[in-house]
Amino acid sequence: RGTAGAVVEVNSETDFVARNELFQAFVRAVAALVITGNSDIEALKQMPYPGTGRTVAEELTELVGRIGENLVLRRAARLAVGKGHVASYVHNSLAPGLGKIGVLVALEAEASGEAIETLGRQLAMHVAAANPQYLDTAAVPGSALDRERAVLREQAQGSGKTEAIVERMVEGRLRKFYEEVVLLDQIFVVDGESRVSKVVEAAAKTAGKPIRVAGFVRFALGEGVERPPSDFAAEVDAQLKS
Repeated sequence: RGTAGAVVEVNSETDFVARNELFQAFVRAVAALVITGNSDIEALKQMPYPGTGRTVAEELTELVGRIGENLVLRRAARLAVGKGHVASYVHNSLAPGLGKIGVLVALEAEASGEAIETLGRQLAMHVAAANPQYLDTAAVPGSALDRERAVLREQAQGSGKTEAIVERMVEGRLRKFYEEVVLLDQIFVVDGESRVSKVVEAAAKTAGKPIRVAGFVRFALGEGVERPPSDFAAEVDAQLKS
């Protein structure tokens, strides 16, 4: 909350561990350390763990012995703004601030108060549901664009159209690609029709002061491991309407 936020991923062998108060206290303590400014995992492991004479790594080893399961401090991230708000959202929450998906959204703004906090929370829930990969089109790596263009061009050329039409088809489909992976180009899950960029513009107009999405972080527990599909968008939409 406020102008800085942190998200950490600590992996365990079973979901049951996440309900353990010792585990929860460790995760919160590590997140608090990350907020102070260090999200590098190796450096974080060597930091003093609050209230003990141990490092974070040593405390983790101690916790493994007490809980009886292997635990891994996998990654951490921090977002901060000079003025504005850093919003957070935890999906599938097992305890306050702990869950299977953690999101931070940083808003740079002169405005403050409930309106910007609500915008931040809704954007964070959107990120959890829509899983954008990039903030804006400028953030998409050239290599990713080249790969996507090559795939789209191959698909379009199979239509037998002229080169000029193929190029227009590629550009049209590339816009669709942006809508899928770029946060500001995505359709806002709250209303299902507005682009995120337009939602932010409208909020800034209402506030009478500029608002800019400075960045976002989305951690999904065990990301990269194949899991059965689930409809995060529907779950988040239900929470927004509750």
